[in-house]
Amino acid sequence: MVRRAAAELNINTSDADKSGMNEANVREVLLEIFAANDRMNQLLFDHLDPKAWRAKPPGVKKREGRTIAAIFAHLHNCRLVWLKWSAPHLRCPAALDPDRCTLKQAASAHRKSAAACLQMLKDVLSQDQERRVKKFSRGSWAPVWPAGATMFAYMFAHDAHHRGQIIMLAHQLGYRLSDEGAYGIWHWNKIWKELGFPQGPR
Repeated sequence: MVRRAAAELNINTSDADKSGMNEANVREVLLEIFAANDRMNQLLFDHLDPKAWRAKPPGVKKREGRTIAAIFAHLHNCRLVWLKWSAPHLRCPAALDPDRCTLKQAASAHRKSAAACLQMLKDVLSQDQERRVKKFSRGSWAPVWPAGATMFAYMFAHDAHHRGQIIMLAHQLGYRLSDEGAYGIWHWNKIWKELGFPQGPR
């Protein structure tokens, strides 16, 4: 079954070229998506009730479960690990203390780590034979992968997973995000326009 599914995923490159989705375009779209990824996080920062920032997760003991502040700090600090282990030549912003960082500090830190990760992905997805990022390491605990599209997918999926946690936790705490915040992350046409990408999602 797995082999059959893999075979069915074989893409006819001539058809892709006819549709305008050549390899260069796909790389460009992936970079746009990662840029939009941080805009989605910033929407949560913009619309999160400050009272929810350090509120304890319901139904857990005092030292169990992450607060929303701790989840955002975890997202940022994971990016720093990826940068340190995969692209040590790039400058990393400072780490976030999950117990002390403010909402404003976390939003600013996320913009910086997102920009550094985007720079790393630009190198990864380029066709430059001299590209500097050739591996993706998530830290000493995990196997090293070749740097490529899977690296992008992992980084995006990690953020998306924790965004869902944040939205759910805010709701459980009684600080439900506004529609503009919670559902705004799905308004991709608007996000692309805000970021200045003229063609929109493609």
